[in-house]
Amino acid sequence: MTFDRDNLTAKQKDYAIFLPALSGFYATYVGKQRHDSNFVPQSRIPADFENGIEGLNWLNPDQAYFPYKWALYSAGHADLDINRDSPKEDMIRNRDRSTSFVVGDSGGFQIGKGVWEADWKDINCPRAQRKREQVLSWMDAYMDRGMVLDIPAWTCDYPPGRQASGVNSYADAVTSTYINNDYFMRNRNGNCKFLNVLQGQTHAQSDDWYDRMKKYCDPRQYETPFEGWAMGGQNKCDVHLTLRRLVALKFDGLLERGQHDWLHVLGTSKLEWACLMTDIQRAIRQHHNENFTISFDCASPFLATANGQVYMRTEVEDRRKWVYRMMASADDKKYAVDQRRYGDAVVADGIFEDFTESPVSRRLKISDVCIYKDGIRKTDQELQGEKFNFQNPDHYHVVPDLNKIGKIGRTSWDSFSYALQMGHNVWSHINAVQEANRRYDSGIVPRMLVREKFDRITFRQVVDEIFSTSDRVRAEALVDEHSKFWMDIPGSNGTTGKKTINSITAYQSLFEEVGAPAETCVDFRRDDSGIDEGKLDDLEMSI
Repeated sequence: MTFDRDNLTAKQKDYAIFLPALSGFYATYVGKQRHDSNFVPQSRIPADFENGIEGLNWLNPDQAYFPYKWALYSAGHADLDINRDSPKEDMIRNRDRSTSFVVGDSGGFQIGKGVWEADWKDINCPRAQRKREQVLSWMDAYMDRGMVLDIPAWTCDYPPGRQASGVNSYADAVTSTYINNDYFMRNRNGNCKFLNVLQGQTHAQSDDWYDRMKKYCDPRQYETPFEGWAMGGQNKCDVHLTLRRLVALKFDGLLERGQHDWLHVLGTSKLEWACLMTDIQRAIRQHHNENFTISFDCASPFLATANGQVYMRTEVEDRRKWVYRMMASADDKKYAVDQRRYGDAVVADGIFEDFTESPVSRRLKISDVCIYKDGIRKTDQELQGEKFNFQNPDHYHVVPDLNKIGKIGRTSWDSFSYALQMGHNVWSHINAVQEANRRYDSGIVPRMLVREKFDRITFRQVVDEIFSTSDRVRAEALVDEHSKFWMDIPGSNGTTGKKTINSITAYQSLFEEVGAPAETCVDFRRDDSGIDEGKLDDLEMSI
């Protein structure tokens, strides 16, 4: 059977660009299959995958089941040795640069978490210097745009990060970032355009960080200044601060056409923020810089799958909260011999109330996901009082499937099951962002982007007014005048106003889960696999 492809690049229009934060686990399947056709046995690849695993590579416009031009990839889980062949990096290293666009995250998150151990505030620390060299070389070799190697302001407040990085204060984070910025400025080869990362946990810190770091984008101070901006810390999750910062950039001459055309917002999942960033992009294009582009990323499609969940539908109703609806996916060994289409089976069996199909899920049978079948267990009489041992094949009439590490796992999934469902989730997230923008343009407005207590005021109207004025004092006053409006807009990390919450609360607020997976990971940190450690015992992680 032949299925249509969904060209998401063609549907992008003039929206702010969502960048799926590509998991190294997912990329490995695309890359290694290119070098070893038996990396995943042909019998394991779904029969309707006419382009094989390469069809999951959305950066391949000719073979992808859902072509999409954009992605983000982090140096934090990349192979940074550009002189070594690395098949698992093939999706990034050997992509067609003329038809794809990848933004590189520098790995500052890994420093903050204590993964890249070094004394980052010491300019002579050899371990820090080695990592700087690797990140810069990797960015210049493979990225279209990339973030400089910033040290997040929160590093000093996270004990493992503080201990491993030598960053014991906000001042240390600033000093360390100066060192990295200076190194990138002096040694870049021009192949990658760099984004100056803005950090800070409070308004005061964020203002101070901007005042200190803005020089790196100033052509009056550097011959080859950085070519854009990235919003981290409080800048990315507090719309009041986001707008204040953009007004400052405009009037400081640091949002100019041909020089500062790109702004990236780190770690943003909310559908409403996808629309408000489109509003900001359009206003700045109309009134100041016609080439200005906003991008934003999140790893949610991969993290959700790692926690056993798939996107089932998107809810974008007028004057309501907009959400991705997710639920625990089918995971039962009885499905290993079930030849029904995945979408038909999960609805017919009541796993999901309804289900929005993707170009990936349409090509799947439920047995493509639930691959391991169970055996027929002996009866109590047959066991003759012997305690049933789940791991003992002698306690079955028919021996159940063993995974690749020789165990009888609790899950019916193998590791490739995760990759397949990640593909579905990536399409679902991109499609949801684009559908939210389409609905927004048609007059359907999310609750948080309109105020109707007295006069009807929309976010779009206010933003257009802010960026249409040529008077800096007036623009700043407009931002502050609507502070109550901004306080009602939950931040991109799930916060409201200037509050801060943990990652679990943010995850729950983003997705409004219905039902929980049998095994849930409570630490949503980025790692090399993208797979929930709580399920590792049931997987044959051979990649």
